[in-house]
Amino acid sequence: MKRVFRRGAFCVLAFVALMALLAPVIAPYDYSRQFREAPNAQASGRFPMGTDDLGRDRFSRLIYATRLSIVLAPAAALVSILIALLISALAATRATWAGHFLAGFTTLSMSLPWIFLFIILRALLPLSTRPMQSILITFGLMGIAGWAWPARIFTASIRQMLQSAWLLQARAAGVSNGRIARVHAWPHLRSIAIAQFRVLIPAYILSEASLGLLGLGVAEPLPSWGNLLAELQHPSRVHDNPWILAPLALLMVVMIALEALQPTRKTAAQVIA
Repeated sequence: MKRVFRRGAFCVLAFVALMALLAPVIAPYDYSRQFREAPNAQASGRFPMGTDDLGRDRFSRLIYATRLSIVLAPAAALVSILIALLISALAATRATWAGHFLAGFTTLSMSLPWIFLFIILRALLPLSTRPMQSILITFGLMGIAGWAWPARIFTASIRQMLQSAWLLQARAAGVSNGRIARVHAWPHLRSIAIAQFRVLIPAYILSEASLGLLGLGVAEPLPSWGNLLAELQHPSRVHDNPWILAPLALLMVVMIALEALQPTRKTAAQVIA
């Protein structure tokens, strides 16, 4: 049953990803095109999900928003993993004082309220910030701020490997440090990195959605799940056009599918061990 559920979740994510990548082909209109003669139009053959206040097609904007979140959330997660691997390698292999300093820096980074610092920094940016700049700032800061959690796991794994018998045998046999890291250590860390990468993706998707709901995410006119969800701040509109809930429904489906593909507790324990 679990296998069937996981396969179904994979098919859902594959369909959503394909739809996002083919957005220019599937979307009937450009995400920024305004039909000023039809603001807040009801769902019809011309506009499958109706239009927003500015007369922009909701269906087209939802598809382009999906592409933005599906592509950039994994990119931000990859940045976090790379930074975490670098900091962890330095913390576990440097001299005692340097290792303690980097470990303390990791702990400090984990304790900081990054979401509030991010909100403050994002709010200080001028209103004239270009959409592409807002994308880089939003997902770039997520990637930089989220490295501490996987770094703690990487550091513990590297320190465990440094004390293992196979490492002592490899060094005694004259194997170079570069070959040890590339052939022996990296395959073990790769499994942990993949698991952490899969955990960070839904976290960053939800973070962007939360920031967009506050008006601090991706700037208009570029659509994202966050700024599409901001329309839910006017619940009275849902009665007139229930398709306003479509971004929320799609977000929930994607999050459930991502959660279904997460390793089970037994698998995660085997990966870390």
